[in-house]
Amino acid sequence: MKKTAVLGMLTCAALMLSWVESLIGLTPPVPGIRIGLANLIVVFALYRLGWRDALLISLARVLLASVLFGSPYSLLYSLSGALVSFAAMVLAKRTAGLSVVGVSVCGGVFHNIGQLAAAIAVVRTGWLVSWLPWLLAAGCVTGLVIGSVAGELNKRLPRGLVPATDAGDGPRAMGEKETKTETERDTCTRI
Repeated sequence: MKKTAVLGMLTCAALMLSWVESLIGLTPPVPGIRIGLANLIVVFALYRLGWRDALLISLARVLLASVLFGSPYSLLYSLSGALVSFAAMVLAKRTAGLSVVGVSVCGGVFHNIGQLAAAIAVVRTGWLVSWLPWLLAAGCVTGLVIGSVAGELNKRLPRGLVPATDAGDGPRAMGEKETKTETERDTCTRI
């Protein structure tokens, strides 16, 4: 029951951030450039909860956002970007030894690559590849910001507020090592 509540709360937070981003109304020079505020929750969940729960949050957010304030095309682009980005972040986290910021930058870049691939498949033209340098740069910048904020959230939010739900690769993945004094302090706080 607690796991369901945590996943629901984080999915709701990601959905709210998607909605807020849709209200901002930036008009970038290249279509597809977005801040990616909802990815803050996905990156946070990837490190705090593990990849399975983070994937559930990401997929639920994409589907709900597309139904509530999107279109079939936004579902296609968001889903392709989210899946490619998520796979890249999980691989980068496991194999490259990158920090949370590095993993987030990887996610931002690959999200744009996934969306660009979907756009090329829909429009059936290769000239969209000319947008790639702009999309890669935007992915780096937004990934840097999102990763930095996700890292700070993980450090500052108490473990009891958003506890790890997936024992496989959750709470210690950001490089934080739990010491005996931290464990004792957490136990004393609960009592």
